Amino acid sequence: MKNFDNTFLTDKVKIIAGCDEAGRGPLAGPVVAASVIFKNDLFIDGINDSKKLTEKQREELFSQILEKSKCVGVSVISHGIIDKINILQASLLGMKTATNRLKIKPNLVLIDGNKCFNSEINNIAIVSGDSRSFSIAAASIVAKVTRDNIMRRLDKYFPQYLWAKNKGYPTKEHIEAVKLYGPTPLHRKTFLKNILPEYYNSILELN
Repeated sequence: MKNFDNTFLTDKVKIIAGCDEAGRGPLAGPVVAASVIFKNDLFIDGINDSKKLTEKQREELFSQILEKSKCVGVSVISHGIIDKINILQASLLGMKTATNRLKIKPNLVLIDGNKCFNSEINNIAIVSGDSRSFSIAAASIVAKVTRDNIMRRLDKYFPQYLWAKNKGYPTKEHIEAVKLYGPTPLHRKTFLKNILPEYYNSILELN
């Protein structure tokens, strides 16, 4: 994975950032993006796509990434903005914002997925980047752990939705809770079309 990143190094590209997001699929909560820059010769054993790691592994690597990286930028895009501009645009906004928060300006940003964000900084979309690129994988871990921690804190206010367990994703228990108790102010209204069609249609009428 580190070798993959280093193939992009040239005389003009000496600083590479990896960028990814977490939370595109949940019914509730924000989408979180992270951007990470390492020294070109630094390697952390165990870094991989966050989805392929256990929660304990992610948390251990999260600490190492923050300690050993040159800099990390993080952005949290709220459920309200997701409803307003859609999840794709919110994810791209999050990745752009996270990159702009880096203390060091990269020459190139490697982004997980197939879409780039508009920026003066050159960026390249890498399909399955979180399983190919060392820096993207690190960003995926930072984004995932950050978002999971947010959802655990929010769970204290809405325990019946089991966010500490499901992190807002549409599990059977979460969907049943939404149907039973209705949506919270932190649910993404545009994600409830198939779960609460009457509620979704009423929101459309109000808008």
